[in-house]
Amino acid sequence: MKKLTLPKLPYKYNALEPIISKRIMELHHDIHHQGYVNAANQALESLTKARKGKKQIDYKSVLKSLSFNLNGHLMHSLFWQNMRSPNSKNEPMRKIRKALIKNFGSIVNFKNEFSKTTSTVEGSGWGALVKNKDNDLLVIQIEKHNLLHLTGFTPILVNDVWEHAYYLDYANKRDEYVDQWWSVINWDKVEKRLLK
Repeated sequence: MKKLTLPKLPYKYNALEPIISKRIMELHHDIHHQGYVNAANQALESLTKARKGKKQIDYKSVLKSLSFNLNGHLMHSLFWQNMRSPNSKNEPMRKIRKALIKNFGSIVNFKNEFSKTTSTVEGSGWGALVKNKDNDLLVIQIEKHNLLHLTGFTPILVNDVWEHAYYLDYANKRDEYVDQWWSVINWDKVEKRLLK
């Protein structure tokens, strides 16, 4: 596996204001996400050296670190792409709208389920809209970065509810952060993931 790199943001650090501040974006992207990239690369390097007989490793701890940090990198990479500048009339359109209505009964039902699911993640984690090969959709919780994933399902929309994602702006008001987050979703990107 080639060395992982931190992806560039598809917008400026202040593009999501006032929903998500420039300061949070700088810390979240440049410090937290970079940390997951660095730790995943370290785990991958340890595995490579072990495979070549150049290093003894504790497989359990290296693989646990790899799972946590690689998923942290992948989830954050998806999270940045999920968002764009705030828009009060930000609603899903076309095929994603049709799929959400088919699976949840209405857009309102979907948003309520996603918000409740995301707001109630125990500790740190993610709310995720996932699809299977038949484009069946579910809303799930992912604890940390690597727990409760469903085999055979791919995330197409994720919201980070680790405290570093919102605490400087919202303090302990996770519900408020989740409610405000709806106005920065990039539904075009979500639809493209649905159709992959």
